[in-house]
Formats: sequence, structure tokens, C-alpha cells
Amino acid sequence: MIPTPTGGTGVVLPVRSFARGKARLAGRLDAPTRRELSERMAERVRVAAEGRPVVVVTDDPEVEAWARDRGAGLIADPGDLDGAARAGLSWCRGRGLTRGVVAHADLPLARSLSAVDHDGHRPVAVLVPCHRDDGTTVVSVPTGADFGFSYGPGSFRRHCAAARRAGLAVRVVRDASLGFDVDVDADLDRLLRVAAPA
Repeated sequence: MIPTPTGGTGVVLPVRSFARGKARLAGRLDAPTRRELSERMAERVRVAAEGRPVVVVTDDPEVEAWARDRGAGLIADPGDLDGAARAGLSWCRGRGLTRGVVAHADLPLARSLSAVDHDGHRPVAVLVPCHRDDGTTVVSVPTGADFGFSYGPGSFRRHCAAARRAGLAVRVVRDASLGFDVDVDADLDRLLRVAAPA
């Protein structure tokens, strides 16, 4: 049973699938390795939530079981990342939380979400651009904001504009641990370099 806190921050973790994740790395990693990598990255982000309520957005039975085993909330995947973010923010609002943090599940260096959780209910959107300065790996907004999620290529600029349309100030957090996501071979190479023993 998920507690119902008053105030505070919830974390939204959209996870389409472990088994079908990271298909663009299929030339480098076989299916079991991609599945393991996807789960390990999602677990890293979940742990980075540091006790904040977490809701996992998915329709995948394996991911559902993983989320239940960790005491996370569950909501059905509406079919796209924008919809998943909106559904997760609504989940947070329905539990009396004042802020929702939507975090990608493929952040292998994530350690803490504290950098995006300073603003409480204040009208501020906190955005973490990806290491390519194109996508948005983490979005933190008040749960009552009419914020238009707009993921995909170029989402960082669109999210800045969406925040302003919603009457929110924008705080950009350039954080190497939260901004690094793994999508393509070059990202995997970088991850292997970072993870290699000195």
C-alpha cells in the first residue's frame, strides 16, 4: 500500500519494458544484456529517489512485478512518454504531493534527485538537459501546473517554452549524473569508459 503524504515530491518513472528496451544498441549488445542494462539503469534511478514516493508507468508484466517488489506505485502506460509524464504528475497530485519529478529510466550515473527538488510548490520548472543538450532527462514541476510535456528530439527547448507558457520560471540544472542517458553506441562507449576501473 502506497502512503498518502501531504506535500513533498513524487517521482515518476516511465519504463516501457526491460526486455524490449535499448533496441538501438542491438548491434553491440545481445537481448539478455540489453534487458539487464535496462533494469540496472531503472533501479539506479529508483534508488536515486531516496525515499520519495515513486510511481512506475508501464504495461509490461515484468516491470510491474519489479515495481511491486520495490513498493512503487503503478499506473498503466497510456502509450507515449508525454502521456506517461502527464499520468504520473496526476498520480502525484492525487496524493497531495506538491511537486512531481519525471525522470528517464536510462540514467546509469544517477545518484540523487536532490538537485531538482529544492522548489516545492513554487512556480518553477526545473529542467535537466541531456548530455547532448537536446533532450530532457529530468523534469520537475509543481503538480498543479498546466505543463505541456513534449519529449523527443529537441525537447529541452520545447520544455523551456512550455514552462513559460504555463507561467513557470525555468531553472536549468546541468548535472553530469542526471543528464547522461544511454541511447546510442557512443553513449555506451562513454558509459564503459566511466565504469572502467582506473
